[in-house]
Amino acid sequence: MPKIQSYIPGSFCWAELAAKDAEAAKKFYCDVIGWTAVDMPMPQGVYTLFQVDGNDAAAVCSPPGASGQWAVYFTVESADDAASKITAAGGKIVAGPFDAHDYGRMAVAQDPQGAFFCVWQAMKSIGATHGGPVGNVGWVELASPDAEGAAAFYTSVFGWKTKPETGVGEAQYTEWVNGATSIGGLMPMKGDEWKGVPPHWTIYITVANCDERTARAVELGSKICVPPTDIPNVGRFSVIFDPQGAAFCLIQMTAHHASA
Repeated sequence: MPKIQSYIPGSFCWAELAAKDAEAAKKFYCDVIGWTAVDMPMPQGVYTLFQVDGNDAAAVCSPPGASGQWAVYFTVESADDAASKITAAGGKIVAGPFDAHDYGRMAVAQDPQGAFFCVWQAMKSIGATHGGPVGNVGWVELASPDAEGAAAFYTSVFGWKTKPETGVGEAQYTEWVNGATSIGGLMPMKGDEWKGVPPHWTIYITVANCDERTARAVELGSKICVPPTDIPNVGRFSVIFDPQGAAFCLIQMTAHHASA
């Protein structure tokens, strides 16, 4: 399987689940996604890596007061400089910057609309190293009630561009572009279906068969938010709440995208 060796600044690099019950979460995601769980004992508890063929794909932990949500991390050259940019652009630093042992330096932040995210300055760990077509967290998506404000914030902090460059904030989907690569999306929270839902980042995990894996997730106690649905020229996806309530997406890429 391809192994990721490095990330350019601004790249999505890591996904981490803060589960209320880490053991149950490990069993669920290993079954549904096919990941292997590798426990890493830490002074404050166990940190579990999800791996594919020995390469890191994501992680789960169970800190005190775990929210039961997936967190997204973005690579930066300096966590301290990134924290300054975040506050200058109207965001808030929730924790840090601090060293995560000798693996990296990080900060937990909140954008002006309220969505949480993390920045990661790599030391021993760059983040995810699994680059294969299946079991990869290959896309992240921000749902925000103020797409124009979110676009202004993240382009200022990370230097991202948006695609399309016009129309941000209207009821349309916008891609985040880091350098020359689309790394995620921006979904305007328009309509009654978003009532009561806070702004948030969501991860997409690649699978070989979206319908089959979605059905398996349901068998294991998940709830479906969006059933398997085709995205023209991209693939087939579903939106799921795992048995503990954490939201994530499965996506089966088209042959063209899977081999790209």
